[in-house]
Amino acid sequence: MLTYFSADWVFPVNESPIRNGVVAVDAEGRIAQLLTFENAELLGLAIVKYKGAIVPGFVNTHCHLELSHMLGRVPENTGLVEFVQTIIESRQADSVQIQNAMLQADQQMFDNGIVAVGDISNQLISKAVKQKSQIYYHTFVEAMGFNPQRATAIMEYALGIKNDFAPLPASVVPHAPYSVSPALFELINHCAEKENTFISIHNQETVNENLFFKSKTGGFLGLYEFLGLDISFFKPTGKTSLPSWLPYSTSQKTLLVHNTMSGKGDVEFAKQNHPDLYWCLCPLANLYIENALPDVDLLISEGLKITLGTDSLASNRQLNILAEMKTLQQHKKVSFEDLLLWATKNGAEFLGLQGQLGTIEVGKSPGLNLVQLSEDFIIERDEVLKLI
Repeated sequence: MLTYFSADWVFPVNESPIRNGVVAVDAEGRIAQLLTFENAELLGLAIVKYKGAIVPGFVNTHCHLELSHMLGRVPENTGLVEFVQTIIESRQADSVQIQNAMLQADQQMFDNGIVAVGDISNQLISKAVKQKSQIYYHTFVEAMGFNPQRATAIMEYALGIKNDFAPLPASVVPHAPYSVSPALFELINHCAEKENTFISIHNQETVNENLFFKSKTGGFLGLYEFLGLDISFFKPTGKTSLPSWLPYSTSQKTLLVHNTMSGKGDVEFAKQNHPDLYWCLCPLANLYIENALPDVDLLISEGLKITLGTDSLASNRQLNILAEMKTLQQHKKVSFEDLLLWATKNGAEFLGLQGQLGTIEVGKSPGLNLVQLSEDFIIERDEVLKLI
């Protein structure tokens, strides 16, 4: 038994949008056919017709589900350094409260048409929610430690958490350039190569990150003092963050998250030195924390593979990829088709899910969302009607 969904537009993503398209879906949610409305009518099919645009389910490549209980707790526009300090000081909460917040956040993402998530974890607490979820999760277990002498112990701890997430897919990843030593990078990369998995890392989220690597100045010095860390061993590179740490990485597929302060020199270095990079944008979180957005025009002009994320409810009021798309369209005038590519196909490719998700193709089960667009493809609302 097939169900036939139609709308003013169908965006398969892997091919041009279809005006008055029809998508046939079987009982398991697999795409069986793509038709025009005229052809479907000639065949006498019973069609469920909607106003709007049918698109594939969204892929959220960067989230922190375990911080969901921190909604509204962190002031806006404090900058990353104070944001991180606030998270460290106030992330503890009753386990029942944390579990309930994660359950609500997971349901919110599902209701907002998200079908897959790349989720950052520092502990095992989100496993039960992920096991019961209707969303596919790949968990990135963060390893962090700037002192090279502790690299082995930190890696062993992170590997223990990663293994405890089994049978759910998980991998150990570096937190950020300013919190991972070269020795720890080496251990993470060796593990990624051995397991043939992919990596995610926060990159150039604040100007302080570039200042630290270039000249060992800026707000991170206060952060290390707050954490009680002796960083006397660190020598500045005279370069911005990305060229300073990327040589420690390997050819493993890597997601650079945020990129708020990435410039043309950083992008050129990255393209020359790593063959498989994806660039994740989390615009609402960037505005919440730093009140700044990445140079999206630069990333587009350089032909980079871009994905979208929501970050956490500590740095966002909602977990909604369509809202992230709408924000970029409003602030950066990005076309809907580019945004949709980032929100679906590119995200699915990064998570290794391109065989099932990301495009409306026969045989796939990508989920179907209905969104409202103006005649010139401007997102009118950030509300999603989840069809399947």
